[in-house]
Amino acid sequence: MTDTTTETLLRDLTDEQFLDRYDCDRFTASVLANRLRYSAQHVTTGLLHRAFSPIIALCYDFAACVCAPPEQDYAMSAVTNGLSIFLGTMSAGVRVAVEEFGPENLVPGDLLICNDVYRMGNHYNDVCFIRPVFHEGRIASFIALRAHQLDVGGIAPGGFSAAKHNIYEDGISISPRLLYHAGEPVKETFSLIFDNVRMAELMLPDFRTMQSCCALGEGLIQEIIERYGIEAYLGSLRYACDASAESMRLAFAEMPDGDYSATGSLDADGVDDSEEYVVALTLRKRGPRLEADFSGSSRQARTCINAGALDAKTAIGVGLKMLLSPESEFTSGTFRDIDLVIPAGSMVSALPPDGAVFCYYEVSALINTVLCRALGSVLGEAALGGDFGAAYVHNAYGVGPDGTPWMCSAMAGGEHGPRGGSSAGDGDGFSCSYIFNLMSPSTESLEADFPLRIMRREFLPDTAGPGSFRGGASVAKDVMYTQPGQHQTIALRFRNASGVGVRGGNDGALGGVWIFGRDGAETTGASTLVPADDSSYASAVAVAGTLDPKTQAPRPDGEYFYYGRDPGWATEAGATWRYVTNGGGGWGDPLDRDPQHVLRDVRDEYVTLAAAERDFGVVITGDPHADPEGLVLDLAATERVRASRR
Repeated sequence: MTDTTTETLLRDLTDEQFLDRYDCDRFTASVLANRLRYSAQHVTTGLLHRAFSPIIALCYDFAACVCAPPEQDYAMSAVTNGLSIFLGTMSAGVRVAVEEFGPENLVPGDLLICNDVYRMGNHYNDVCFIRPVFHEGRIASFIALRAHQLDVGGIAPGGFSAAKHNIYEDGISISPRLLYHAGEPVKETFSLIFDNVRMAELMLPDFRTMQSCCALGEGLIQEIIERYGIEAYLGSLRYACDASAESMRLAFAEMPDGDYSATGSLDADGVDDSEEYVVALTLRKRGPRLEADFSGSSRQARTCINAGALDAKTAIGVGLKMLLSPESEFTSGTFRDIDLVIPAGSMVSALPPDGAVFCYYEVSALINTVLCRALGSVLGEAALGGDFGAAYVHNAYGVGPDGTPWMCSAMAGGEHGPRGGSSAGDGDGFSCSYIFNLMSPSTESLEADFPLRIMRREFLPDTAGPGSFRGGASVAKDVMYTQPGQHQTIALRFRNASGVGVRGGNDGALGGVWIFGRDGAETTGASTLVPADDSSYASAVAVAGTLDPKTQAPRPDGEYFYYGRDPGWATEAGATWRYVTNGGGGWGDPLDRDPQHVLRDVRDEYVTLAAAERDFGVVITGDPHADPEGLVLDLAATERVRASRR
């Protein structure tokens, strides 16, 4: 633990010191910091309710922030509760885009646009819209809105494929340029973009909505400045970042000095399954600072499962914030006491043209798993079990009987699943991965918009990582397609457990991906529901997972089935895709779990009778299927079993 008493905390500043530092009193600074977040949230609320794109309107695949003017180095001072893996890249992306275009070339009503992954982070579909906010002829702030677009060209409709080899296959790269100038559309920019993308009829109205949402944010900020004054406004930007930095610095001070290392891997790239891609991370904590060193990570992959340096930075910032200091706001100040070592040309900092970046979010989620593993023994009760680890994105597209094309990207795969156990309780069962913040689209919306039916979303027994607080159970999701289609799956975390156990907890189970009825099946009637038991897998096409080679059911010591052996999985009408996510990791010794909680889990079919005794040392009798309320907990036998294992 580090002594920080020599540093004056914000709360300990005198009123005069606070006023001198921030040009406003502490009450005003707090009010304005909240007003900034309110303004940014209004920008995204408008987009959510007016977007045509399903991935925006149904999944919340966007985020917005307020950035400071150039003289404050474009610091990100307020963010929305949107997609967190966007936020760490926003400040640097705004800085790069504005400086390249030239801040002196911007005028009121301009809207700058950029999506280049090496300038902005994330992937090409994640387009950033940047609007300057002027006051008395000078830039006072920027409103930045980043939102996933349905398509940006490239070889894969929708972009979601792990088989793209270089930037030219990825899609159109938009360098910093004006989409609107002085409030008027720049036709050549619109033409450049919409001459190169699919689904333009949905994207065009969304681009107009982005403009109006950013204009709304500009107006809200100008209202703040008019009411409180420019000096107080600029001071509140500094205060918001300083408060976040102080929160992280105090959290670092609570950690013992030391080096903490861990690794994790993605299963394979889109070329073949001969190589796993490893993220190696060493955290060096000294005093109030921490260094995150990615030296030893794998070379950049041969296809687009890489991340950029800004994505690695974001994953570290978001992960450490979640684990160490979740109570304060996420701003540029979050990174102030973090040093980064990110080797160029590695999978965490890929370089063009061959270091294609698309599945950066998979690397980000992997970094979070590695963080949970590295700090599991350091954080004590604050340790967190690993989650299901990935997005398991599914990309499907085809042409309907009337010739209308359809495309469903990142909404009907295994995008949501369990989280790990913690000192607060058992892991959540159905959410996005820790590092994301996405909504699960409703069944009704998906079935209305696409030729598919959600046939199953259910938890599977004996898949949650055992612990005194167990992880969440694996989720099985069956999606039947009522029309022929082409499919890509990005299933990158089935070789090794992602739901890592902490403080004596066990890892969660491995999942997999299968196709039932690939060559066609009934689309109506009782036969459309595929059984959920392990015996059903033998007749399926095993797409991905570590599976028993005979039964094709998940088995930790089984054979690895490579997702990319068919670059485009073609199916006929009636085919059902099943995604089973990994299970969440357990927290604490399973033998310390409250026997009543195990009884409840058996009753609710999270745990079988056999696993209750095997994994938790709890003896229960009865029939959970025929008489779940008649189950009996044998406390005497439980005490004997547990005593024999301790």
